[in-house]
Amino acid sequence: MTHDLLKNLINTGSPLGISFVGLMFFVAATILAILIRRAARRLEAHLMDITALRFVSALAQVLIFLLGFVLYAHLVPELRSIGTALLAGVSVASVIVGLAAQSTLSNLIAGFSLVLYRPFSIGDTIQLNTPAGVMSARVKDISLGFTILQDDKQQEIIVPNSVMIGSTVIRLQRSNR
Repeated sequence: MTHDLLKNLINTGSPLGISFVGLMFFVAATILAILIRRAARRLEAHLMDITALRFVSALAQVLIFLLGFVLYAHLVPELRSIGTALLAGVSVASVIVGLAAQSTLSNLIAGFSLVLYRPFSIGDTIQLNTPAGVMSARVKDISLGFTILQDDKQQEIIVPNSVMIGSTVIRLQRSNR
């Protein structure tokens, strides 16, 4: 009896098997993402500039979940046939998704530019133009889509990366890290 249950749990042709395998891929991806996050936190103490580390850590976590979904879709026969059909229309879908996510993709590419060219790093104090006027703030974090700044009043200012890369930013003070 337990042998049949185990066989059904890993059979991707049955609804129980599809659910179980999907859950296992999700758990594995979550564990890997947590391990990446912990490893990045441990490395932060030993690095002078943590900007690139945080950015790469976030990107790696997203890629882990994406890879887990692709592998899961490849194992399930019903999803594999849908994947083949989607592959035929991928060019049309990519144009539509590209247009729909234009600002998101712009922020992602700008984030890569901020990390690659390093006009400023986490901990630097910068000055830039905002809708409220010229402001000075410390760079708290640079993520995949936006940069988080913190002003003197401890308020967080969230700025899209495309705005940060397209604005004139004055670095007032370089961080000690």
